[in-house]
Amino acid sequence: MANHSAEQELVRLEKRFWQAMQHNDVETAVSLTDFPCLVIGPNGVGRVEEPAFREMMKSPSYTVKQFAVRGEMQARMLSEDVGVVAYEIDEKLAVDGKPVELSAADSSTWVRRNGSWRCALHSESIAGDAFGRDRSGAQKGAKPA
Repeated sequence: MANHSAEQELVRLEKRFWQAMQHNDVETAVSLTDFPCLVIGPNGVGRVEEPAFREMMKSPSYTVKQFAVRGEMQARMLSEDVGVVAYEIDEKLAVDGKPVELSAADSSTWVRRNGSWRCALHSESIAGDAFGRDRSGAQKGAKPA
């Protein structure tokens, strides 16, 4: 049987993490992260240790201006101490001082250690054509095979 209260807690924590990023709340973000945290996105795969994470939060190359979850976050418990959250999100960012808007599908894996939930892995897939045909570098006017 699903543990709905744990799933709801993970959804609440995922939103709290986004709020910490938006408000540049380093201590909250650190308290919600399991180090080393794995991060997956358009730039590849990374393993972030706490000192590097703190430095990134103190001197970010981008800031979250606004975010809005589209639809409902989906959560699933994999065990008593491991759960996943997945959702679609719209983001308004400032990247190198310039406004950027994007839509993405995100997921996080949360682990409970010593009674506290922490994010051990976060992934973000920017929305678009699954084969990259809508991104720069794709041949204009080319039709898929």
